[in-house]
Amino acid sequence: MYTSLERCPGTYCGRTLLDNNGTWSECGSCARGSRVNEYFACAECQDELPLYSWLYLGFMTMLPFMLHCFFIDLDAKDRKFSRKQLTLTACALFEVIISALLSVLVMEPQWEFRLHSCHVRKFNDWYTLFYNPNPNYQQRLYCTQEAVYPLQTIVLVFYFMCLVTMFMIRPIIVSIMKIRGRTPIYSALYFLPLLTFIHALGGGLIYFSFPYLSIAIAMISNAIHYSLKLDQSYKALIRSSFELKNLVIIASHWILLAYGIVSLGHHTALLAFVPFPSVFYILTVRCTDPAEFREVENRVN
Repeated sequence: MYTSLERCPGTYCGRTLLDNNGTWSECGSCARGSRVNEYFACAECQDELPLYSWLYLGFMTMLPFMLHCFFIDLDAKDRKFSRKQLTLTACALFEVIISALLSVLVMEPQWEFRLHSCHVRKFNDWYTLFYNPNPNYQQRLYCTQEAVYPLQTIVLVFYFMCLVTMFMIRPIIVSIMKIRGRTPIYSALYFLPLLTFIHALGGGLIYFSFPYLSIAIAMISNAIHYSLKLDQSYKALIRSSFELKNLVIIASHWILLAYGIVSLGHHTALLAFVPFPSVFYILTVRCTDPAEFREVENRVN
């Protein structure tokens, strides 16, 4: 059936079957949920989503939750977990989980916890807008489409769901528990659109680099967490690590680091290095503490 089709210009232009009589459309963009195949025909995306793509979606799911936690903690300014922090953090986690589940359910196949997809073959698949052909340098043929279905739209739907669930759940919980939680909500009104903008522009870059981003974010945030401690001695850092709030923060860093290592697909033995950034900071803090250099400078003077 496909062998009689003429070649379409460009990489992403294809023909759509119009009826059962074998009538095909002119070359153009494929409908949502389909992609041009090797015969230049638009074929539905029926492949199961690969593990790497699921891990990518998991990373995109963690981003709003981590930002929620950051702004909740920033607003609290308490050394220990307060009732307000625990409530708002649990609420944010519930909102993100509900949004993620709803996002999967509304995509094809609908109301099932699985996704039909078109596999990502190369980096260009994320930016079909820049590959609209211009046959014979005359009229441009617009074939922009979601060649990586559903990895672009499902993330956008997820961020929208996060906004909706936050407005539906957070005010009710805040009023029932009688706590102040407006500032984290206002912060989300900024970072959720920002995440949407970043995904729309750099979704392909994030897709191919999120394991490294996970590792980098975990290591940098771990170093920042320890550097904010006033007492930089060994005993103080170790003692503070076992406080409930710090223990949760450090555990989240370790989980994110382990997530990045698993996403790289290397040997699972590398997971043994997950505690290494924390241990390395505690062991080497005396070599980097500015107080040590000030003492040496005072002795010289």
